[in-house]
Amino acid sequence: MAIASGRSAIDSIASDRERRQLTRRLSVGISVLLALVGIGTLGFRWLAQMSWIDAIYMTVTTLATVGYGEVKPLDPAARVFATLFILAGVGATLYTVGVIAEFVIAGRIGEMLGRRAMERTLTSLRDHVIVCGLGRLGSALATELARSGVPIVVVDEDPAVCERIADSGWPFLCASAADEGVLERAGIAHARAIVAATGSEAVNVFVALAAREANGSIAIHARAETASGARRLRSAGAQSVVSPHALGGERLAQAILRPAVVDFMQLTAPGSGTEIDLEEVVVAAASPLIGLRIDELAGRGARVSVVAIKRVAAPLALNPGADTALEVGDRVVVIGDRDSVRRLADLAAGPVDPHARASRDAAG
Repeated sequence: MAIASGRSAIDSIASDRERRQLTRRLSVGISVLLALVGIGTLGFRWLAQMSWIDAIYMTVTTLATVGYGEVKPLDPAARVFATLFILAGVGATLYTVGVIAEFVIAGRIGEMLGRRAMERTLTSLRDHVIVCGLGRLGSALATELARSGVPIVVVDEDPAVCERIADSGWPFLCASAADEGVLERAGIAHARAIVAATGSEAVNVFVALAAREANGSIAIHARAETASGARRLRSAGAQSVVSPHALGGERLAQAILRPAVVDFMQLTAPGSGTEIDLEEVVVAAASPLIGLRIDELAGRGARVSVVAIKRVAAPLALNPGADTALEVGDRVVVIGDRDSVRRLADLAAGPVDPHARASRDAAG
């Protein structure tokens, strides 16, 4: 989804090329001033027979247009030099001061408008995912969600990470997720899920507790490093707790014991480059799939295999029968070619506004 970021707002005022040109102009101005200081010092030292201190003093007061007067009387040659030096020096000084002012003002205005644009973006988000902590786990998660067209907000307090997030174009808050009010600014009240993926279990527990307090229906996912941390996170309200080290070990074990299964999972992984998807769709209240049997899906353009169905008040049903009729709220896990899965997802969602569909397709 194309979402404006703080950097985008800054770029609307001054493009990268303009900022580079401004930086070059500032470098040129400072270099010219330094060169004039050297020339003036040598000129007054040689022509007016001044000491080094007096020559530097005359040079600086002349460039600054202070006008304290001459340290000693100047002969005609020194006066000619001083006149030419004033003409060149004052122009260079005014130029450099102007560039510095432009640099500061443009930066401050850009920063101010960037913050305002970011706040407007965060306020307008709905049904998004908040990712707290953009380490290796958080980065992989955010990238996959963004690739799937899910709106995200990233929260991280590391300035270096914030620079990287700004380059990505994702909405973000450069702050600690444990700070008061940060989750509220990230739109916790309207978010569909939150992921506590920081490197601190204590912060992750706090995020889970704060999220549950702010939004009782939000899905909470968290990262744990230890078994005790996982227990605390579940007690704090996290429905899904992941230990990257444990998952990595299990994946390696599966690659040794069941390599064909691992190859199949990689084949159906999003972004793998294949045309096969393993997906979950939810049957909405206005969906034309309600009452339709599984064996009738192909007639609607959805040539998929139904792997499982999870109903609201029932356990997960694996490999349901072909005569199973779909109901409102069913979470249907299917596998099939990408076009058929997309067709099924559209049918499950029901009728949508054409403008909303066009926006969603453009974002995807």
